[in-house]
Amino acid sequence: MRAQRLFSRAIFIVMEMPQSLPANSTHSAEDIKPSEKEANKRKVPRDVEMDIEYLYEVVPQLSRVFRITDKIGEGTFSSVYLGEAQMSDGIREKFALKHLIPTSHPVRIAAELQCLTVAGGQENVMGVTYCFRKDHHVVIIMPYMEHQAFMDIVETLSFEEVRQYIYHLLKALKHIHKFGIIHRDIKPTNFLYNRREKKYALVDFGLAQGTPDTQIELLKVVKSQKAQKESQGKQALVPLPPNTRSCAPHTSTKAPVKRPCPNQRTKHTKELMGLCKTPRSVFGERNLNSVNTTKTPTDKTEGHIIKPTKTDDVIARKLVSMKRRTLPARAPVTNQKAKPVTLNPSLTCNCYMTDRICNICLSRKQQVAPRAGTPGFRAPEVLTKCPDQGTAIDVWSAGVILLSLLSGRYPFFKASDDLMALTQIMTIRGSRETVQAAKKFGKAVVCSRELPRLDLRILCETLRGVRSCGDDSLPQEFQVSRHPADAKKRQSGNRAEKRNSTDNARESQTAGWDTVPDEVYDLLDKLLDLNPATRITAAMALQHPLFKDIRD
Repeated sequence: MRAQRLFSRAIFIVMEMPQSLPANSTHSAEDIKPSEKEANKRKVPRDVEMDIEYLYEVVPQLSRVFRITDKIGEGTFSSVYLGEAQMSDGIREKFALKHLIPTSHPVRIAAELQCLTVAGGQENVMGVTYCFRKDHHVVIIMPYMEHQAFMDIVETLSFEEVRQYIYHLLKALKHIHKFGIIHRDIKPTNFLYNRREKKYALVDFGLAQGTPDTQIELLKVVKSQKAQKESQGKQALVPLPPNTRSCAPHTSTKAPVKRPCPNQRTKHTKELMGLCKTPRSVFGERNLNSVNTTKTPTDKTEGHIIKPTKTDDVIARKLVSMKRRTLPARAPVTNQKAKPVTLNPSLTCNCYMTDRICNICLSRKQQVAPRAGTPGFRAPEVLTKCPDQGTAIDVWSAGVILLSLLSGRYPFFKASDDLMALTQIMTIRGSRETVQAAKKFGKAVVCSRELPRLDLRILCETLRGVRSCGDDSLPQEFQVSRHPADAKKRQSGNRAEKRNSTDNARESQTAGWDTVPDEVYDLLDKLLDLNPATRITAAMALQHPLFKDIRD
């Protein structure tokens, strides 16, 4: 009931839509001209039409104000539609209608609305115009901003456009961080960019969390409810089967995850892939063998189950039998709630600081930490399950976006799990630096091979094609580009390849990529600081010399 009252209160603080249609006016098929009706039928697929009809059915109030014309976005927790409303002066204005999935928690929805209401509408942050609710269906109405897909323009942007883009992104982050809002899902699809009109908008606060001193009261409620749920969800430890052995690195213990239904899993997969037409990530499936990790017998990778050899199985059985003798006896079964098994403090194991985890460590309580976000944009402290996470995770994501802009590769990081994602970060930032940074926020990271820290300028210029790909200072995986367009160039003849390289050089000169200042790579290095305590803040980044002539 309390959550319902908070939700209703958040609905009421939303502004009324100015000059909307009268309440008794409705849109019907007869209101649309035949030519316009036929055009809509040709453009809008049948499944989208069915979704629009369903939205009209579950939230009938929408038909009094809006004529929904298309679906312009779909994610795991919501779908976004394009609607038109006729104003009293006769002008039709476009709006974005975000339909949240009915299973969303009322307090989470109310918190998102409060973020949009309090911090939105200024400093490149999307605001909210109105909100409709019918039973458990909620539709948030926001101004529509025409924008271009990031993957379509990342290779064509000039350096000045990149500089303006990252400046306005940092400006939006500074604004929301001032209110104590951690966005947690900073990525190009959540930062809309109108290239023609030079407009920007940060959207989607569905995963937002609050800092300890946040000004968004409902984010405090979300945090307290989440902490209470986690404390109540702790159960008694279950002993492992005799033949179970894990060989994953020490920091890769996974917390239990609620599995979505098949339809949601499919949509979630599309969202995580960034809706890319072709895989353009710098990292492929085969170029990160620098860290030797052995899969668990029960781990599934790419649909295959890796079975242990007979020798490994015998060793595992012996290890388990030896460790079991030292474990304390179980308490007798009673009607009371079972207590977690406590281990003897003097009991030690031989897996510490190695690339294996013994059954003693696996029987310990799993650490719970916020992990929300999109793969490829998660900060090191998120990947290692650091419990203390702040606004620095948004700054790291902004650094990954800048890395994509400078290198012309999107997505830059593409990993199947958090362990591989951390390995990819090591490949760029160095293994020794990653281990040292993790130690500062209380984590032990083990790498079986030392990976050198790369020069960010050489890396980005090589991937963009400004610098020769034969640079010996880069690892082999970066010396040969795997971009689809580059692969086609290599297949063509020497004459065509020479002509294409000449064209690329000419385009780089006109776009300003041949005279990129050192300041941008200095900023990139500070945004991608592995230690969140020393990572530059959004407010400090706006004072960087790179933006000295575009400050407001």
